Amino acid sequence: MTRSPLFLAALASSAVPGLDPVTVEGVPSHAGDLFEIAYVQDSQDRRWVVKAPCTPAAGAMLDDISALSGLLGRRLDVAMPMVRGLAQVPEGRAAVYLRVPGRPLDFAGLRPGALTAEVGRTLAHIHNVEHLLYEEAGRPSYDAEAHRRRQLSELDRAAATGHVPTGLLTRWEHALEDVSLWRFAPSAVHGTFTGENVLASFDDDDASSGHVRGVLAWEASRVGDPADDFAELASLAPAETLDAVLEAYAESRIERPDVHLVRRARLAAEMAPLRTLLHALASGQLDVVERTADELRALEGRVEDDDRRHAEEDAERSERTRQARRRAAALDPDDPELPEPPEPEWDATQPHVPFPMLGETQAISMTPLLDDPQPATDRATAPTTDPPVPSVSSALPEHSPPTDSTRTQATWAHTVRADDAAPAADGASETNRSPSHEEAVEEPQPVPVMAADADPSTFEIDEVEALPEDADGVLDLHEGASDFVPVEHRPGHPAHD
Repeated sequence: MTRSPLFLAALASSAVPGLDPVTVEGVPSHAGDLFEIAYVQDSQDRRWVVKAPCTPAAGAMLDDISALSGLLGRRLDVAMPMVRGLAQVPEGRAAVYLRVPGRPLDFAGLRPGALTAEVGRTLAHIHNVEHLLYEEAGRPSYDAEAHRRRQLSELDRAAATGHVPTGLLTRWEHALEDVSLWRFAPSAVHGTFTGENVLASFDDDDASSGHVRGVLAWEASRVGDPADDFAELASLAPAETLDAVLEAYAESRIERPDVHLVRRARLAAEMAPLRTLLHALASGQLDVVERTADELRALEGRVEDDDRRHAEEDAERSERTRQARRRAAALDPDDPELPEPPEPEWDATQPHVPFPMLGETQAISMTPLLDDPQPATDRATAPTTDPPVPSVSSALPEHSPPTDSTRTQATWAHTVRADDAAPAADGASETNRSPSHEEAVEEPQPVPVMAADADPSTFEIDEVEALPEDADGVLDLHEGASDFVPVEHRPGHPAHD
């Protein structure tokens, strides 16, 4: 079906409120095209694109792309068509969106430079999109095995037509049966990443000043093989241009590209006419079928030359990779001739060495002290100014019968008190004390206490708070207690009898 540009302008006016067409320009269509396109300029000097489907299948594609543009448009670094309105047509709905500025690229004439690196980064940014976003927009999803089987199915259908040369069928069948070639991580792909769908703007006539502005034609987008987006680059772009694109692509990708990406991209470029052939047969376009059959026969005659050229390119690429690794290995970080790296500036926000743990500075084991008590001569030199340490038995009620553990506590604590209160020997004076003794005075050891109802093993505490002399109460040994609880003496109470 062929619609006039005026009809498409009327569709745009009905789809977008406030769009008053002033001029319209139709885009020439060819047999087998899925859409009819026209450019419309309104009274506010805005340029619009009207895209009407030619088949019901194309209409379903436009509906999915309308949902995808709303989800993906704000996540890309480059522009994409943002659907502003839809108009009903017999094949589905026509989409209207603002025209993306820029000029299409010619991958065959692209040379290494800033623009080439931007093409690689743009592809990487598209492939980094989350799969769930595509699935939410209704786009198809294929893992590695499903993608390979889909290719085999298309090959079988094309072979049944009788228009595909036998040499190509054998060649492609062997490649598709090589399972090692199809081990890749699926990613979000554009589907038709060709030079005419990549728009760039230039500051002047110099091609090196170009910047990628937008990507068009998202109707074939899906989750699948990332090599499909490299098909035209692998078949048309010079070898050095493809290497520059791959280098920028690998630097921007979240996942590392697989080693067979270029081989699958070349295979995708060779098998691209199969889809055109199948679509033309399904729609009854016999002229397109004959033209595609001629292209396949010409392809069969040049595949051997292409294979030799690709082998030379791959050998050169491998040699460049080895040289780059050699240069990287030649830079020895221990070489004294290399300049020393500058010391990093102090930043209080960065993590630094923490303070020692409390267990390393306060609590120490007293088991060796209990096993090997110090000689009396050493204890006699202890200072007399330290406060006396009370025994645990003094804090217990008078009526509580002593147990074996409490006897051990009381005896050991009484010994400590007696030793601390002992006067210094007659021959010892302040001037004759050793330095090790001074250190012992400055860092006293913590006092171990034995629980009344626990094992004879010791535990350490930092200090013991003395009970005031006039205190009348009991020690609350429950966890979390922080003070002695006074108890009123009641003679009639059973616990006080």
